[in-house]
Amino acid sequence: MIRLATSADLAAMADVTMRSKAHWGYSQAFLDACRDELSATEDDLGPNLAVWDDGAIRGVAHVTIGADVAELELLFVDPVAMGRGIGAALFDWACARARACHSTRLGLDADPFAEPFYLRKGMQRVGDAPSATWPDRMLPRMEIAL
Repeated sequence: MIRLATSADLAAMADVTMRSKAHWGYSQAFLDACRDELSATEDDLGPNLAVWDDGAIRGVAHVTIGADVAELELLFVDPVAMGRGIGAALFDWACARARACHSTRLGLDADPFAEPFYLRKGMQRVGDAPSATWPDRMLPRMEIAL
C-alpha cells in the first residue's frame, strides 16, 4: 500500500496533511499559515516521497537525506484512517529509506500532539526547535538512531 508519490497525487496529499493537522483542533489561521510548509511540491517528487494508497491517499511521508541526519519532513495520516497502522508503516518506510541512503539518524521537528506517537516509535526528544511558520511556537525536536 506504500508507493512513491506522483504529481497526480499532490492535491490529495495536501488535503490529507491539512485534514490531519486540523484533527488536532488548530485554528483556521494557523492551518492557513501551515499550508505551504505542509504541502509537497513537484520538486519533492522522487524516491523520498511516499503515500499510503488503498484506493485513496490515506497517508503521506517525506524524508530528506542529509550527510548524517535524514529529516522527516512530512508524516500525516488522514483522520478517517488513523489507528490502522498507516503512520507506523510510513514511519518505518522513512527509516528504511534513510538507512538505505546511509544516514545514521532520523530527526524531525514534531507537532506537539504527535510527540507520543514518535516516542512509541523509539524516537527521543533531544530539545526544542522554533516553528518555521508560527512565531514564538516551539516544537519538540526528536531523533532516532538508525
